[in-house]
Amino acid sequence: MFKKFILFLLIPAGLMVQAQEIHQRIKNAGTAKEFPTDKSLTIFDSTRVKMEASGLSHVYMHQLYKILKKQGAIEKRVYTLGYDPLSAYVEIQKVNIYRANGDIIRINPSTVKDYAAPARAIYWGAREKSIEVGRLEPGDAVEVFSYRKGFTYALLAKDDDDQYIPPMRGHFYDIVPFWSHEPILEKVYSVEVPVGKELQYEFYNGEIQSAIKKTAYGWQYFFAKKNILPQKAEPHMVSWSDVSPKLLLSTSPNWEAKSTWFYGVNEDFGSFKTTPAITKKTNEILKGASCEMDSIAQLTHWVADEIRYSGISMGPGEGFTLHSGEMNFADRCGVCKDKAGMLITMLRAAGFKSYAAMTMAGERIDRIPADQFNHSVTIVQRRNGEYMILDPTWVPFNRELWSSLEQQQNYLMGLPDGADLMETPISAPENHFLRISGQSKILENGTLEGEFTITGEGQSESAVRGVFTHAARDDWENNLERELLRMAPQARIIEKRYTNPDEYATQPIIIHIKYEIPNYAIIGKNEILIKPILLSGIFRRAQPQLGMNTTADSKAYPFRDRCSRVVEIDEFIDLPEGYSLATANLSKKLVGDVASYQLQISESNSNIHFRQKASYSKRIYQANEWPNFREIVKAENTFINTPLVFKKN
Repeated sequence: MFKKFILFLLIPAGLMVQAQEIHQRIKNAGTAKEFPTDKSLTIFDSTRVKMEASGLSHVYMHQLYKILKKQGAIEKRVYTLGYDPLSAYVEIQKVNIYRANGDIIRINPSTVKDYAAPARAIYWGAREKSIEVGRLEPGDAVEVFSYRKGFTYALLAKDDDDQYIPPMRGHFYDIVPFWSHEPILEKVYSVEVPVGKELQYEFYNGEIQSAIKKTAYGWQYFFAKKNILPQKAEPHMVSWSDVSPKLLLSTSPNWEAKSTWFYGVNEDFGSFKTTPAITKKTNEILKGASCEMDSIAQLTHWVADEIRYSGISMGPGEGFTLHSGEMNFADRCGVCKDKAGMLITMLRAAGFKSYAAMTMAGERIDRIPADQFNHSVTIVQRRNGEYMILDPTWVPFNRELWSSLEQQQNYLMGLPDGADLMETPISAPENHFLRISGQSKILENGTLEGEFTITGEGQSESAVRGVFTHAARDDWENNLERELLRMAPQARIIEKRYTNPDEYATQPIIIHIKYEIPNYAIIGKNEILIKPILLSGIFRRAQPQLGMNTTADSKAYPFRDRCSRVVEIDEFIDLPEGYSLATANLSKKLVGDVASYQLQISESNSNIHFRQKASYSKRIYQANEWPNFREIVKAENTFINTPLVFKKN
């Protein structure tokens, strides 16, 4: 919902005010008394953008921060702007310190330092410009003027200002958060576009003041919001971007236009051209492939496992232009788009129609076609005409071809005829079953002797297999022991066997463990206290829901689990002669819209049989689905928190 306001009210706050007015705004902004939980606050945050016809944008920023507490003084003593030299240019133009006593200290811009940005796994040359403002005290304020031109992703290295023009030449987009982890008293954003450019925009998760003004250059759009306060986080909530106020703007007409453009730049660049070496390797991988799906699976797994995730070599292209298959094959490493591009190249070498797609891992993509992407995947068209998503980045040593950790996630395919924004489907819980079955015996001295078998499928199987695939081979045995020792530190593994963890493509992992736990059961006079070992959260790495915080009765925001799943546990316990379960009516059945639970308990001749099944239907849940989800998690945790009592007849 948008309201129209008189234009002069929306002129970026602080751009034309004098020093005395700044001091007055600082004084009126408030203190730690009014903001007891905050270390600092932003008095105003103004951004003015001017777009050229080419798409090049000039961004002028003016910000004023006030220190409320000593910790805020420490955090604000250095101001930093990050950028990628291949696609953006930044300047910290002016910094002023307004002391609480009325003094003004002007920091010399020549003290700005330019450093390589901290990096992990991706080493593409990102940098930071920083300026140190020195010692600050509560009541002081810092004013910063800065400038930026360019964009987030680089396409191809060019000369002069051409390198700062967005990849989709002639178009502009921006994603403007109107939320913050510290209070903002006023935030203003304006953008001026030239004649002939049509800008579409939408404000999400709240309301904003807006206005449009005709200028000699074209049209200027103003957006303003006051009193932006930090929102309270919730455990397991979705991304802040999905629930917080934000403004999206774009001159791109629709997602179909972005789709065809994305297809075109990669075809023009020759990203997926094969070479004799790639074709030879492709044929070698597919030797003996039995069918279409077998071929797709073998190529996906090879790229997932053999192309290491490490962004070292940049090559002649970044961002939306995927590196060439030839480069990726030679380097045997890269980031998501390199792995996706390598798979596309091999699929095409094998005769498939394959394309690149863009997605946003961890966040929703909204309808305004701003570039809300952080991940690249592969699309293959099967012989029946259907498109299938593949993700070699997220499925190393995983039986899936598309990671169900990405279900309910938006994506855009780069196709010759264009495509609209789509969403990955929900993967049924049965595709990710975890199955644990075992039997044990309680001895008269309280020792528990038993054995169990664990297996699974999909993401549950991948979590169990992680005991091996996420560790060096020398640690495999210790990792298995650690799963049991977490349940009982005195446990001892007598025997263990498992299927070959490296042969994941042909069979799921199956682990069998025989164990002994001295003094596990508490033996009293005519009674025994014990927690069923399998129902107590063993191999919790495959049952992350058991560790979720369930203290809140309700939620304000949608929340997420790791993946949909179904957990099935079958446990037999032999008791000493003459004992039986003291608590009656423990069997339970709970059925909800998004999660369900069933526990069946039966007894026969000092033997008790527990059969439990819990099902969670998806990855992302709405806030009103929390009571059902929470009830099932609490039911599963029953035996983790409370021992069972068995009494002698």
